[in-house]
Amino acid sequence: MKSAALQDERTAWFRSLEPVQPAEMLGLWKGAGIPSRHPLDGVLENLGWFGKRFHADMRADALLFQWRPGRLVAIEPGFFPIGLAIRAAPFGRTAIARSGFSYLQKACRARGTTASLKLQTLEDAATAAMIYDRQPIVDYFRRICEDELAGMMCVRGDIRRYFFKLRKVDAASRPRDR
Repeated sequence: MKSAALQDERTAWFRSLEPVQPAEMLGLWKGAGIPSRHPLDGVLENLGWFGKRFHADMRADALLFQWRPGRLVAIEPGFFPIGLAIRAAPFGRTAIARSGFSYLQKACRARGTTASLKLQTLEDAATAAMIYDRQPIVDYFRRICEDELAGMMCVRGDIRRYFFKLRKVDAASRPRDR
């Protein structure tokens, strides 16, 4: 299947799902990419991406990474301009990138939350959206099932979409922050 066709198929699937209210998203969520032939497919997973965390004040840790087993670190997305990240995506899937990123995590650590959670309209349906503070990115969310959400990352000026899913992490199995 060609890239554009798979992108269209994933977008249609995403739009068929039920919208989500921001308050339903509070807590810790484990993420995984959904292949869509986007340049970033596989990059976050290779670098140790854990997921996202949404706080009661409607702020978010947009990028949480697994630092060590049971330990999370929130990364400041502004350190990596999205255009550069997309152009460097083939490198981001390598063992060298994974190893190097593990050393960079401390320097790239967020000093607070890095995004806002709001209700936004997408194609005539209001749904939860995470707006990055220092990147031209909005992640829209829709419900797959009770404890699983679909995410669609939209970068301003880019027609391609990055798709991912989030599964709610229960309190008993939560990793600690670094």
